[in-house]
Amino acid sequence: MKTANYQKFPFVQVEKENKSCVTGWEAIATKINDDIASGKKLIAIETYQGVLNDEIIAGLKDAVKHDLWIDAAEAFKSEDEILKMTYPDVTDDRIFGYITRLNISDYLDNAKVEAAQQKAKTAGSGVVVVYGVGASLVLPNFDLLVYADMARWEIQLRMRKKLVNNIGITNNHEEFSIQYKRGFFVDWRAADRLKKQLFKKIDYILDTNAAGSPKMITGAAAQKGYQISVSRPFRVVPFFDPGPWGGQWMKEVMDLDRSAVNFAWGFDCVPEENSLLLRFGDVDVELPSINLVFFETNNLLGPKVHSRFGDEFPIRFDFLDTVEGGNLSFQVHPLTEYIQEKFGMHYTQDESYYYLDIDGSADVYLGLQENVDPEEMIADLRAAQNGEKHFDDEKYVKRWPMKKHDHISIPAGTVHCSGTGGMVLEISATPYIFTFKLWDWGRLGLDGKPRPINIEHGKNVIQWDRTASWVEKHALNLVEPLGEGDGWREERTGLNELQFIETRRHWFTGKVSHNTNGGVNVLNLVEGREAIVESPTNAFEPFVVHYAETFIVPAAVGEYTIRPYGESEGQECGTLKAYVRI
Repeated sequence: MKTANYQKFPFVQVEKENKSCVTGWEAIATKINDDIASGKKLIAIETYQGVLNDEIIAGLKDAVKHDLWIDAAEAFKSEDEILKMTYPDVTDDRIFGYITRLNISDYLDNAKVEAAQQKAKTAGSGVVVVYGVGASLVLPNFDLLVYADMARWEIQLRMRKKLVNNIGITNNHEEFSIQYKRGFFVDWRAADRLKKQLFKKIDYILDTNAAGSPKMITGAAAQKGYQISVSRPFRVVPFFDPGPWGGQWMKEVMDLDRSAVNFAWGFDCVPEENSLLLRFGDVDVELPSINLVFFETNNLLGPKVHSRFGDEFPIRFDFLDTVEGGNLSFQVHPLTEYIQEKFGMHYTQDESYYYLDIDGSADVYLGLQENVDPEEMIADLRAAQNGEKHFDDEKYVKRWPMKKHDHISIPAGTVHCSGTGGMVLEISATPYIFTFKLWDWGRLGLDGKPRPINIEHGKNVIQWDRTASWVEKHALNLVEPLGEGDGWREERTGLNELQFIETRRHWFTGKVSHNTNGGVNVLNLVEGREAIVESPTNAFEPFVVHYAETFIVPAAVGEYTIRPYGESEGQECGTLKAYVRI
């Protein structure tokens, strides 16, 4: 393959010349001091879970002029009270919890808040700074609000390095999975609820995603960046992670670290965890891409998708690399009623595998063999988990050979996994951690520990009638030609009727017309070195995409076209588009 042209740090240009971003602690403190000099007396520095408190306090506490500095954590309930309060949502399970209904205000002790407010009054006309998670609630009559935001992927990296605690407790010594679970089910939900309430009140947003390189923009500049983002196609910042079954394909195509043992996952459209880079001049400010979903919901998703899913991005694109790797875990996803009852999620992870590439040959495990005895299979899975025997996958599971560009549906409740030798573009609904592993081929995780197996959950959702005959009829590469024109043809690639996502593939040597039709589109360039996305009315600047890049076309864009570009001109390219059936 030619030199990789996959862009790992895509950005949205907000200002050609930087007028809104200051960098470095000295410049940031000077900006805040200017506001203090203009009469701002009560300063709230609200933080998201996962910021490095020591760094921010070291950068600002001595530099920002103040008479009193209050740590918002002093107004929190005790750790024991917080652990008890959050236990029903955190649970004892190693992986799963329940989506919390708690708010950041629930972490606060009313008497301690009142004491902090009385303490602030002792400063008289002096300057009071309150810092930390919940700062804006401790001093709700703030004159200036600085919000230190944080992307969830960076939070996870810090959790792995034991650098941060969850909200209200000291637990950076705990294993990553426990910290992540508390973040996913509790902390981030409560923090996001507060962020939404504060959005229009934020004066400055502080970006400390890159430790030691702080940046700050005005709240108005962030809003402008969000508005520009949803007026044109854009990409979020992808991230990549190794795994026990990971492969080698992404290293070459995405130009990743060749010394890494492997890369199993690539996440290039998971707005809940990805970042969005807003560029001011030549300075990039990194913000959570979920902010677009929260604050530009209708323009991004479209009113109909918004009304159905709320402020959640319902479509997820990611990569699963098993080229020169191993099989994924044998698994199943929960049914809708199960995920609602057990975990508090609104909808479940229906998904599909699109085979972007094949290394010689690759199989997918999909559906059961005919006449499987459920009790016997579950007993054998338990015995395999206990190390008593190897699970006889050929006895119970059907394997299908895959070709490049095959697309298979995997509705919730269908047992499945991708085998070695495949580069999968996974297109799914967004509840992405709800995978019940049934068998992991007797291997250990990268941490040297057995990966969690969820047979007890899995047996409750396996649809035992989804055998090979069902798969062949309802899930296996159901391609349907839809139309063709000058230099293009369109196909429906066959997602199951049970799934809310529709997928369309276009093959083209010329210009193809698209329309969002009022709903968000997510696309990947599955064939061709590069293509260009354009507006028929010049509503946005032409947008170039490269092979394997996923990009989002907001609902507000409406009409757009795609054609081969650069080295791909005169060659056949292909895109795969996903959208919500509305």
